[in-house]
Amino acid sequence: MPTDSDAFARALAVLKEYFGYKTFRPAQEPVVRSVLSGRDTVAIMPTGAGKSICFQVPALLLPGVTLVISPLISLMKDQVDALRDAGVPATFINSTLSSGEWSNRMHAIAAGDVKLVYVAPERLDSDAFRGLWERVPVAMVAVDEAHCLSQWGHDFRPSYQNIAPFIASLPRRPLVSAFTATATPEVRDDIVRLLNLQEPAIHVTGFDRPNLYFEVRRGEDKRKFIKNYIKRHKDEAGIIYAATRKQVDTLYNVLTKAHIAVGRYHAGLSDAERAKAQDDFLYDNLQVIVATNAFGMGIDKSNVRYVLHANMPKNLESYYQEAGRAGRDGEPGECILLYAPGDVRTQRFLIDVSTEDEARKRIETAKLQRMVDYCHTPECLRSFILHYFGSQTEDATCDNCSNCNAGATDVDVTIDAQKVFSCVYRMRERYGITLVAQVLKGSSDQRVKDLHLDTLSTYGLFQNKTLQDIKLMIQRFVATDYLALDSGEYPILRLRPAAYDVLRGKATVIQHILPEKKEAAPASPNQTMFEHLRALRKSLAQKNRIAPFMIFSDKTLRDMAALLPRTEEEFLEVSGVGQKKLEKYGVAFLKCIAEHR
Repeated sequence: MPTDSDAFARALAVLKEYFGYKTFRPAQEPVVRSVLSGRDTVAIMPTGAGKSICFQVPALLLPGVTLVISPLISLMKDQVDALRDAGVPATFINSTLSSGEWSNRMHAIAAGDVKLVYVAPERLDSDAFRGLWERVPVAMVAVDEAHCLSQWGHDFRPSYQNIAPFIASLPRRPLVSAFTATATPEVRDDIVRLLNLQEPAIHVTGFDRPNLYFEVRRGEDKRKFIKNYIKRHKDEAGIIYAATRKQVDTLYNVLTKAHIAVGRYHAGLSDAERAKAQDDFLYDNLQVIVATNAFGMGIDKSNVRYVLHANMPKNLESYYQEAGRAGRDGEPGECILLYAPGDVRTQRFLIDVSTEDEARKRIETAKLQRMVDYCHTPECLRSFILHYFGSQTEDATCDNCSNCNAGATDVDVTIDAQKVFSCVYRMRERYGITLVAQVLKGSSDQRVKDLHLDTLSTYGLFQNKTLQDIKLMIQRFVATDYLALDSGEYPILRLRPAAYDVLRGKATVIQHILPEKKEAAPASPNQTMFEHLRALRKSLAQKNRIAPFMIFSDKTLRDMAALLPRTEEEFLEVSGVGQKKLEKYGVAFLKCIAEHR
C-alpha cells in the first residue's frame, strides 16, 4: 500500500506535468497532504493563494471522479477551459448546456473519460444527475466558495444547502473538502456542521497578501482620479467597483466619453451583455471593467494589476475578496479605495432593504462600522485587515500601504484627543459624530442652540478647524478604539476604556501624519521582451479561443523574459511551465525569445 510520502511524491509529479510548478506553495502543501490522506478537509485561504490546486491535483490521483461544487457558471467555464488547456480531463454541468451537450458529457463521465466535474449546486436536485452517481464512483466532493453555506456569511446561497443531502444520497460516502477565501470563526463552524464533516482537518492560512499595496483616499474627485489612474496604467488590466447599478452606469459613461475602452457588469444588464463584458475582459480585449459586486467571484484572471473601489463596500470580507482579485499571479497589485461619507448612507440603505431580520441587520451594521474604521484608521491598513480576520502580525507597519510609506511622521495628538473625549463626555454620550463635531467647531446650528450645547465648556474648542477635519479626527479615534459608535439607526458616540486613561492624563495618543503615495517603480529592463511575449500570448489565445492568462500568467511571462530560455530544457525551468505547456506552446515562445533577444 502506498505511503503518504509516495502519494505526495506523485502529487508533485502531477503538479509539474500539468501545472508547471516544481513545488506547492507553503499554504498549499498541508492541505494537499490532508486530502491525500483521505481526511475531510476545510481550507481557509486568501484570494490568490491557489485554492484550486489543492483539490485539482488530488483529483488526478484519486480513483473515481471529483465533483467540484461551484456557485457561478463563469467560474466553471474558466477553470474547465484552463484545465483542458493543461491536458486535464475536466468538464462542467450547468444550465447553459443543450440537451445534446448534457447527454454527451454524461456519457463521457460514465465512460470514465473525465476526472473533474464542475457542477452548480442547483443541479444536485436533478434525478438524472443523481442517477449517474449510482454507477460512477465519486472519489471526492470539493465545495468551492464554501462560505456560501452559512447564512451568517457575507454571500449566503440557499442552494448550497442541497450539498449535504446529495452527499448523503450517494452509495458510498466520498471524501469531502471545502474551500473559501474569507470566513470568520462562526462561518467556519457552520461549514463543518452543514456539510456533516467527519473529524475534519482545518487549515487556516495567513490572510496576508504582501504583493498588494493598499490605500484609502478621502476627499478625492472620484471621477477625475479614476480617469487619470486608468490613463497612467493604460496597458494594465484593472477592475473598478461601484456600489450600485446606477453608479456603475454613470462611471461607465464618464470613462467612455473620455475615450477609455471600458466594459461594465451588473445584474441589470442582459445575460448576453454581461457575458460579453466578462469575456472581453478575460480575453484582454478590454483592459478595464467597471462593475458592482455581482462581478468577480471566482473570476480566475491572474493578471489584474489594480482594483479601484469608487465606493466603500459594506464589509471587510467583501472588500478583501474584491481587492484580492489584483495580483493573483503574485506580481505587484494596487488596491485603492476612494471613500466619501455618502458611501456610508448608501450601504446603510442597502443593508436595510436586503433583509427584514433585525438580528441580521445589527450584524451587518456592525460589520459596516468596521469597514468605516478601516477607511479612517491612521494605523497600518494591512494590519487592520489581518487583525479583523483573526491573524496576528508581529510588525506594526508593512511599508506597502498608504499609511506605512517611508517618511511617515508620528505626532502626539493627546491634547486634541482630550478635547474630543471631554466633549463626548459632557454631551453625556447621547449624540453622534456630526453634532459632537458641530459643538467642537462652535457651530451656530439651530439644533445646537435648542439643546443648549453652546453652553458647554468644549463649545468652540476647534473653531479654527473645518467641520470636515473635526469629523475625520473623530472617525480616527473610533477606528483606533478610543471611541465607539453603537449600531442603531442613528449611531451614538461612546467613550471606550482607553479614552478614560487619556482624559485622566495616564496615557498619550500618537498618530501618523500620512505621507504622499510612493512613486511607481521604474520599468523592468526586460519590459520590451515581456511585451513581445504578451502579444504572442494574446495571438495564441485568440487562435485557441481561450483567455490569455490560461496559456501563461503574467508572472510566468516575466520569468521567461528574465531567464530568456534557449532550449526546451531551459524552458521547463520557467515557473509555470510544465510538460503539457511545453508541448503545446514551447516552440512558439522559444522562437519569439530568439527573434527578440
